[in-house]
Amino acid sequence: MRDGRAGLIHHNDRGTQYVSTCSTERLAEAGIERSVDSVGDSYDNALAEAVTSLYKAEVIRKRGPWRNIDDVEMATLGWIDWFNNRRLQGQIRYVPPVEFEQAYYRQQESAVMSAALN
Repeated sequence: MRDGRAGLIHHNDRGTQYVSTCSTERLAEAGIERSVDSVGDSYDNALAEAVTSLYKAEVIRKRGPWRNIDDVEMATLGWIDWFNNRRLQGQIRYVPPVEFEQAYYRQQESAVMSAALN
């Protein structure tokens, strides 16, 4: 399973807030790798933008208007929990992403154990 930030990648565009020295240094201090789009190439950031679009459609626009920021934060936490732990994803055999990830790591561990025994 995941262990903290090991292997974490921060995807972003070339906005000045993301390529600034301060941002770059902070990510490095936290052990987070940067992934910045190449100029004129939106594909690197496509997944992040797709999830953001879903979030806006399914939470922000659908459940609003909002009374305060606390309501938005609680709805966001609930949506993220559902998105990762209960949403059935067709491209991964209609299981929630967390179950698919767990099965992947179990398979990897099994392959390592088999290799060690041979």
